Amino acid sequence: MLELFIVILIIVIDQVSKYFARIYLRPVKTIPVIDNFFHLTYVENRGAAFGILQNQLWFFIVITIMVGFALIYMMISMPEKNKHIKLILAMILGGAIGNFIDRIRLGYVVDFLDFKIWSYIFNVADSFIVIGAILLGGIMLLRKENQ
Repeated sequence: MLELFIVILIIVIDQVSKYFARIYLRPVKTIPVIDNFFHLTYVENRGAAFGILQNQLWFFIVITIMVGFALIYMMISMPEKNKHIKLILAMILGGAIGNFIDRIRLGYVVDFLDFKIWSYIFNVADSFIVIGAILLGGIMLLRKENQ
């Protein structure tokens, strides 16, 4: 049940933040929060992470549906002793659904978190997907080392 709450919470935070980005950032394009370090910058991303595979909307829709069902299946079939892995999968699923909603509704994903130390702009959903993937990868590596 906690996993469902996490998925829904991530979707809500993601969609609300993107709503405000569309309303307040789209007209001005960028707002410096910490000059030359962190800006809120409105971007319509028609690709995947780091802007790859531009204009492949149907590809992303199909892949997200397949990955979403796989994540749900893993979460349902996983023993309760792997609660932390279920929570990590919920983070990834919540992020994937957040971006999926944008693709279905808008035809693109709204990105707005702009750290000037690298050239990629991302959003809340992306953050949960990446953090979840890093945590999952770390757990897998640690388990492999302990065997």
